Amino acid sequence: MKVVNDIVYDMGNDLKLDTYAPTGDSKAVLLLIHGGGWFRGDKEKENFLAEKFVENGFFVVAPNYRLAPAHLYPSALTDIFNVYAWVKNNADLKNKLVFALGASAGGNLAIELALQKGIPAASWSGIIDLYDWVTKHPEVKAVMNKEQHFDEHESREIDQDGSNDQFYKWFILNYVRNDLNLLKAATPLTRITANSGPVFLANSLHELVPISGVLKLQQGLATVGVESCVKLIAGTIHGEGYWEKTLNLTLAFFNEQLGE
Repeated sequence: MKVVNDIVYDMGNDLKLDTYAPTGDSKAVLLLIHGGGWFRGDKEKENFLAEKFVENGFFVVAPNYRLAPAHLYPSALTDIFNVYAWVKNNADLKNKLVFALGASAGGNLAIELALQKGIPAASWSGIIDLYDWVTKHPEVKAVMNKEQHFDEHESREIDQDGSNDQFYKWFILNYVRNDLNLLKAATPLTRITANSGPVFLANSLHELVPISGVLKLQQGLATVGVESCVKLIAGTIHGEGYWEKTLNLTLAFFNEQLGE
């Protein structure tokens, strides 16, 4: 495996990405998008998963993107679309199929790529139900969770164990600085079309991210005839914490899209 760190893809915002290349030819490009509620996280936390996908023949691109509250929606999404454009304009990669995978906020951004660019994507605990959830839970007080030592651990090791409606509401509203009109615009469910790409969706049944978003997205995709696959996992583990239960399923989904 060949790793190249800190390739600048956006000079104006000093945004960088890492690439992980398999030995020999790759079968597809995977955009591996870190999570962190759109307000924290870093591409370097994706080393472990990147290596797993390289072992299975993927060329992995792991980007950083701008974070809230300094940069509100749609800044992160614009950055991820710029990463996609960087791949499509790369002479060595532009003829490869492109897939996306992310967990939590990264799952949201991966889903947006599927919905708007028509590529296959996988989301582990992707944040999908935004405006509807917030407006239907006025009794929930938005509270930052300061007990999690996010920066000290790899993504798969972070303890986000169980539901936490107050924290969920906090980081959703932080993404839009409490602007409900902007939150409505940030909700990916509004962008489902017949041209959207197929998606694989995983979520624990009793975790930080409610399953309502998964169910709404699958129903919306089914209505317009777009394929989806859902894995609902018993328990409370969030995102990359359940990687052992979803890695092979995600690989199988991507390989099916490759015709393998």
